[in-house]
Parts: sequence; structure tokens; C-alpha cells
Amino acid sequence: MKNILLVDDDKDLSKSLSELFDSSKFNFQFLNDGTEVTNYINRNNLDLVMLDVNLPTMSGLDVLKQIKQINEEIPVIVISGFVSTENAIEAMREGAYEYLTKPFHLDKLIDTVNKACGYSSQVNNTDIIIEQNDVNIEIDEIIGKSPEIVEIAKLIGQVAKTDAAVLIFGESGTGKELVARAIHRNSKRSGNSFLSVNCAALPETLLESELFGHEKGAFTGAYFKREGKFEQADKGTLFLDEIGDMSMLTQSKLLRVLQEKKFERVGGNETIDVDVRIIAATNKSLVQCMKEGSFRVDLFYRLKVVSLYIPPLRDRRDDIPYLVEHFIKKFAAQLGQQAKSLSRKAMQMLIQYSWPGNVRELENNIHTAMVMSKTDSLQSEDFPVFDEANQSHVEVELDVLQNDYIESFKRTVDPAMPKLIVTSPGQIYQFLESAFEQAVISSCLKQFNGNQVKTSETLGISRNTLRERIARYNLY
Repeated sequence: MKNILLVDDDKDLSKSLSELFDSSKFNFQFLNDGTEVTNYINRNNLDLVMLDVNLPTMSGLDVLKQIKQINEEIPVIVISGFVSTENAIEAMREGAYEYLTKPFHLDKLIDTVNKACGYSSQVNNTDIIIEQNDVNIEIDEIIGKSPEIVEIAKLIGQVAKTDAAVLIFGESGTGKELVARAIHRNSKRSGNSFLSVNCAALPETLLESELFGHEKGAFTGAYFKREGKFEQADKGTLFLDEIGDMSMLTQSKLLRVLQEKKFERVGGNETIDVDVRIIAATNKSLVQCMKEGSFRVDLFYRLKVVSLYIPPLRDRRDDIPYLVEHFIKKFAAQLGQQAKSLSRKAMQMLIQYSWPGNVRELENNIHTAMVMSKTDSLQSEDFPVFDEANQSHVEVELDVLQNDYIESFKRTVDPAMPKLIVTSPGQIYQFLESAFEQAVISSCLKQFNGNQVKTSETLGISRNTLRERIARYNLY
């Protein structure tokens, strides 16, 4: 028999939860206020505490801290109907076993309670929801209500209380640096520096100097000694964005810092000791980079102690209305305007659009619409992404142009380039190269009804290369 204490001032919810479980295995006890919890724990043996965040006289998060001071081994499931990501982060950072939000899905709830109590999973396949509540989640500028955002917040809370290296995956514009800043802000290093370096924005020699610094006269133009980001971020956090674009030589030097916590400036002999937490991010497949020999395997596993994936905006469309509202308020304040309303048609189009540039592209479009709109309500025509000039489709007849493929491709790229410059600076070549390769392979496969032998022969590539590209671009 497992003894469970449920602390919640909602009597109906308490009764509903207790009736979900087998009474021969679970003994539920109830308290409606957090002030009584510590005395109860001292007098009773408990296997699990389920704790609501919003209690009458004190915060459930404060109760969680008290419980962990008495007995840190007791698993505590924190529940809330008014979710903020700050609460999710703090709950996991303070040692909560899990953080669940209302509305509850029964399979998730039952599975979590069973695991916390040491029972095997006893999930019943149902989608019944106990209670509906509107949920709005926000981590500074990371906004939404999707389950993905909740999971990211919980993981931030877990990893923030450690010094483990974190590797963040996600497309450009999804908010990787914002997540890195949230991890730093909730860590014990929060009182020290958070510095960011874009590894794709600097050539190899400059990146090495940016990271490790240089001595006077180390190279042409080095007129004075310069401290690098590692020295500047000592006792703090260093965020390495687009780590997949770092050269192999710089990767070797980075690996040494991670292993030994020491390095030398460029052109110097003095060994410098540092204590820096590394958070790295990439929009590339580092597994593929390792296969191609452009990324070190040992560095990959040093960086990937904890991995975190940020899904693209098209996979969490429920977040779009909340992001739109946030950006409208943000730019209204910047522009000295009243926050504008949004037409239903415009909102529907914003939700349905695929957003290849993710949150960054959405933010840019809201900014432009706020500047250009002449009314109190934003309409679909106020958004650059829906402008017919930017969305015009160029019909290309290669047989008419004969063999002038460059001109035909140029006609396709030209209308899109202004938008790409805004939404994907520093990534345009990679984006177009990948898109072109995917389009060519997809088209040829279609011509031969998926026959990979004929496709590889026609394209002039090996079958292994074709299979790898099919997997990479999900062209099955």
C-alpha cells in the first residue's frame, strides 16, 4: 500500500483524483493548506506528495522547499492550473519529481503516479480531461501554451541546477539563445557573465582569437593583448551558437578547455585556468557532420551531456496567437502606439503559414505590420509574408530557356532573396543548397516512381549517397 498526500484546496479535484486509482494499492490523504504539510510529514510515512502550486496561505513551491528540507527522498509531483514557465523551472530546480499542468490527461497522470510510487506503468488509453483551464506560458520572450514549451521549461529547471554541458538543437529562429539564457539565469552562475559567440559569423582565425584571446603581436593587427570570451565568462556561462560551423582546429582547442579547464591565448605561453559552463547550439545534424568528418566525435559527447530540442514553429501552431499578442504589445510600446487588434483572417493566415524562419520571421512580420498599418486593426495585407510580390510564383520553362539553367534558377531565387536576407542572414547559402538538393532528388524519385537504382544512376550519385539524402530529407 502506497501512502499519498494530496495538498489541494479543490475538494472536487481531490476526490476525482483519488477515485482514479486502485484503493488496494493507493491510500490517499488530503490537506487543503500548505501550512499543515510539514507537521503531517513528520508524523506519517509517505511514498508520494502531490502538491498544488496555488494554495490559500502559502505558495506550493515554498511547501516543496520545506518538504525537501525534511526528507529530500520523498517524490513530489507539483500540479498547477495557472502555469508559468518560471514555476515549472523553479519546481524542477527545487527537486520536484514531475510538474503537471491542468487539464490533466489521465494516461500521463496515472503513469507518473505509478512510476513515482515504484509501480510499473498502468496507463489506460484514454484522452479524458479532468479539468479545462486556459494556460499561457512565458519564459521572458519564449511564449506559448503548447506541451513542447512546458517540457522545455521543465528541462531548463532540471539542468539549471547543475553545471552539465547542454547541446540545443533546432532550426534557425526557434529561440535557442533565449533558452540558453534561461538556463543561465536560473543557475548558480546567474550572478556572473553570460556571453554569446556565433561560430558561423567569424572566420577560423578570428573565432579562435574571440574565444581564447591573443597576445600583443600574435598576428598582423594584434596591437594589444586581448582577453577572449573564455576569460570574460569565467565563473559564468558561454553560449556557442552554430557550433557545427566551427573548424576542426578550433574544435580541438575547445575540447581541451572542456577536458582540462585551461588554455593559452593565441601567440602566448601562459596557461590560464577557467571555470566556464558551456551551452552550445546548432541547426545542423552533428551526427551527419561526424559521418562527413567535419565534427569531432569526442567533442560531440563532451557537449551533449544534456540535449534539448526546440521544435519549429510549424510544429507548435497553438503558440502562434500568444506570440502574435506578445509582439504586438512589444512593438506598440517601442513605437509609442496603442496595441492594435488583429483581423480573424490575418490570424488564420498567420496560424496556417509554415514559417520557415520560425519565431524570428514571425516577429519581423509583426514589426513591419505595426509600422506600415494605417488603421487600428492589422489586416492580412499588412504582413510582408503575404505580400503578392514576395509570394509570386515564377513559372520557369527550361525548354524555352534551353540550357541556360543559371538564368532560370535566378528567376526563381530573385523574388525570394529580399525576404531571405531579412529572415535568414548568414544561412542563405546553406538553406538554398539544401532546398535545391531536396527538390532535385524528390523530383527525380517521382519520375521513376521511387526506384532508387534508376534515380541514383540518372542523378549521377551513388546509391549510398541517395539513401542518406532520402533519410536526411525524409523523402521515403
